[in-house]
Amino acid sequence: MAGHDPQMLKGVLSLLILQLLGEHEDYGYALVVRLRSLGFDGLAEGTVYPALTRLEAAGWLESRLVASSSGPARKYYRPTVAGRTEAQRALASWRALAASVDRAVPTSGGVSR
Repeated sequence: MAGHDPQMLKGVLSLLILQLLGEHEDYGYALVVRLRSLGFDGLAEGTVYPALTRLEAAGWLESRLVASSSGPARKYYRPTVAGRTEAQRALASWRALAASVDRAVPTSGGVSR
């Protein structure tokens, strides 16, 4: 599968993270694995960790440390009430944008001249 445009992915990464963590809390690397399993193969850990930090600083995620038997404690994240609200807003915004793109871009062929 071809890689995703990094700029497009950057625009929806917060939405993806909030949605996945809304399903169940997780730690950074497990979140990366989940995203890769959903088709974001080229996603770098170095992209997800700063996004988690930004979302936590914005008040959209909260975290807790959980002891690990295989190394240092892991930082688990889950959305706050504000984060769940932001996820709903971002999803509505994404769906509206995707619908507009679908109307503008023909599904039957390439780019017209």
